[in-house]
Amino acid sequence: MYDLLIRGDRVVTPHGVGPWEIAVKNGVIAALGARGSFAPAEAARTIDAGPGIVLPGGIDPHVHCSWYMPPMRPGEPAGLSGPPEQVSRAALWGGTTTLIDFAACKPDREGDESSSQGLREAIEARDKDFAGRCYCDYAYHVMLRGRVPPATVGELAEAVQAGYPTVKVFTTDITPSRRGRMVRFGDLWEIFKVLSRAGGLAVVHAEDNDIVMHMYDKLFAEDRTGFEHMAEVHNTLSEDLSFRRVIRLAENVEGMALYMMHVSAAAGVQAIAESRARGFPIYGETLHQYLLYTSEDYRKPNGQVYHTYPSLKSRRDQQALWDGLARGELHCVATDEVCCNLAVKVRGRRIDDTTGGNSGVEPRLAVMYTETVEKRGYSLEKFADVVSGNAARLLGLYPRKGAIAVGSDADLTVLDTSRRRTVRAEDLHESDYTPWEGKEVGGWPVLTVLRGKVMVAEGRFHGDLKDGQYLKRRIPDAVRAHRKGEAAP
Repeated sequence: MYDLLIRGDRVVTPHGVGPWEIAVKNGVIAALGARGSFAPAEAARTIDAGPGIVLPGGIDPHVHCSWYMPPMRPGEPAGLSGPPEQVSRAALWGGTTTLIDFAACKPDREGDESSSQGLREAIEARDKDFAGRCYCDYAYHVMLRGRVPPATVGELAEAVQAGYPTVKVFTTDITPSRRGRMVRFGDLWEIFKVLSRAGGLAVVHAEDNDIVMHMYDKLFAEDRTGFEHMAEVHNTLSEDLSFRRVIRLAENVEGMALYMMHVSAAAGVQAIAESRARGFPIYGETLHQYLLYTSEDYRKPNGQVYHTYPSLKSRRDQQALWDGLARGELHCVATDEVCCNLAVKVRGRRIDDTTGGNSGVEPRLAVMYTETVEKRGYSLEKFADVVSGNAARLLGLYPRKGAIAVGSDADLTVLDTSRRRTVRAEDLHESDYTPWEGKEVGGWPVLTVLRGKVMVAEGRFHGDLKDGQYLKRRIPDAVRAHRKGEAAP
């Protein structure tokens, strides 16, 4: 007797798309069969998805829940971005079943960049934020910031082996008010040595700090401080210089591998492509706002809603991102989720005080389906990979997550493509605004299943805060393998 049986005409599996039946037992996919393989009496509940697209549950590899949001001006209060219960609920409504957040060794919430904290303490602190407060499954990237003492570097191998194999580093302070965020290049070298031996993966926010801070000084001196000039500060040259410097360092550390976060410019795509052609295991992530908005959109009313760090770039850069995604130089589409309300998102008006991140986790699958499959002719398999499967493979969750296959967790979503829909903030479940307001999409998630439990169906939410589980991970050897004389996979 199965717990759940889902039938669909278009089920996206690692082996192709077809009419399949998915039998679920004890939270995992117990069997797959052609239409008619199972009788309704064999399952406690049967759901027929009809012509809807049945996909593996989405994975967002880059979110920030309960994230410290410092005051932008004297007298303003500090705050936190939306908590896990708010973001995970919206994620499930949008067909995403797994989030990867961050455990910061010098947490933003402390407001003290000089404080030092070990990896174990950082993970335990993040556990308190999430335990019993997340509707969907989740994991953390460990985040290192500022001066990284040898003792912390020494903890990395243990953390990787304990199931925390991805380590986030910054090569810039991002804004003048965040001094102490950048990891020095010598420290980065030591971090890479440990990760390469322990089986870890560096996930990198790469911008050239000298260029970024020079441009802040330059634009302030020229009295061009409006946020519409953001692309001049966080510019393409900065991405080019930093990507190539980080890549050059990593290529000279035997056994090292890289995952470049929120690639925003043609220069970043090119640097990744050239390194992959040399056989180095480097992977790229971009964001759906970079794929659909450019620096021109900063000049729209409330143009801050489109911004995250690094900045939006030109139309040429945007096209390079699409080209990189099509060619396989970019692998994942994330959100850089920072959930807040509109008043907070638009309160900053200068290049140095505009809030990053977006309330974007809920519309991600619908928007990307429309832009990839409908507009650009992607296969359903490739679409599933960029919103789920690739993140699972690269970041140590596959095949438990990211696939409709026997033995995988029964994380599923059904995309209804029978009618078009317009994205409206009033219809979403996260915030009072959305960067996608008014966008027409060709599909929308109508059923979400997490480990065999129906979380969203028929316009109703059925989740419980006890449902979310932490996922320990291991980076596969194949992801980290160097391939001399041939391109990386």
